[in-house]
Amino acid sequence: MKKLNLKKYTDFILEEAVKLLAVDSPTGYTEGIAELVSKEFSELGYKPEKTVKGGILVKLSDAGSEKAETKTKGKAKTHPKGGLLLEAHADTLGGMVKTIKSDGRLAVTNLGGMNANNAEAENVRVVTKFKGILEGTCQLVNASVHVNGKYDETRREWSSMEIVLDENVKSDKDVEKLGVGVGDIVCFEPRTRITKSGYIKSRFLDDKLSVAILLGYAKYLKEEKVSPDRDVWAYVTVYEEVGHGGSGSVPYGITEGISVDMGCVGEGLTCTEHQVSICAKDSGGPYSYEVVKGLVEAAKKAGADYAVDIYPFYGSDVEATLRAGHDIMHGLIGPGVYASHGYERSHRDGVESTLKLLIGYTVK
Repeated sequence: MKKLNLKKYTDFILEEAVKLLAVDSPTGYTEGIAELVSKEFSELGYKPEKTVKGGILVKLSDAGSEKAETKTKGKAKTHPKGGLLLEAHADTLGGMVKTIKSDGRLAVTNLGGMNANNAEAENVRVVTKFKGILEGTCQLVNASVHVNGKYDETRREWSSMEIVLDENVKSDKDVEKLGVGVGDIVCFEPRTRITKSGYIKSRFLDDKLSVAILLGYAKYLKEEKVSPDRDVWAYVTVYEEVGHGGSGSVPYGITEGISVDMGCVGEGLTCTEHQVSICAKDSGGPYSYEVVKGLVEAAKKAGADYAVDIYPFYGSDVEATLRAGHDIMHGLIGPGVYASHGYERSHRDGVESTLKLLIGYTVK
């Protein structure tokens, strides 16, 4: 494979990531992000379809599914692999109003794996059902250090946290007049930033960074006029953070699925933010050995800086696809991301290596 110069596509991916991260999309509240994803694929020349569940399906190449034929030495040959589904998710962590307290503060329940320990002092937006959006802050109950003698020893969990609205409210009745109700969505500020040294820092890189990578991959296929020799679909799901994102809407003829999600970085693992991670096993069990082996081979040929790791506490969209009964092989890759489910960080090097691996695995 010729050496790939992917700088302009990496630049595009980071630009798209910033756009995606600016749109609030806690799991269950994803219509806005789905519209943006659909728009961005359409502008690249594709025809995205919205699923009933709210995800976005896009056919990136058409080789005729399981009947795909390629020419080898003048003879037609059926492609043995069938179709490939690349899954990334646009839903994020967040919160939901659980109760309105008598003093006008809001008790919240988390959406997905949002952790109270790193939600403290974060700016939030409360999306009411019918009266617009209100601003506020997630704080420890009795958050003033000069007043609360047990500030340091208080365990940060959702029962000890609350949303303080930036409104002059003193009672639950005051809050209800603003249109706030149980079940309203609480969106946490992502605080996205790209540094001069190439790092991208933000909440919710998991998994909007990989959605942007799929957009960059789609742009590469279109502009470089290359096409995989089998059907390839992109599937942007919207319920991954609660475990059933990839469980439905699998197109006919798919025999392999790869989750393009965040790669884990931390103690006991070898991946860094500058690499693409290939997961061999997570809490759901091993990924298909042949797929993992093929990904490693493709990474080497494409010159992608990669690591193979086992994630101790992780689940992916493609595992939901398997649990739903789909008979496919499966794999998981993604750019290395540090501080997962917190204020996350990756690097453009990891983004580019993930793109190289996708190209190397699908374009011969």
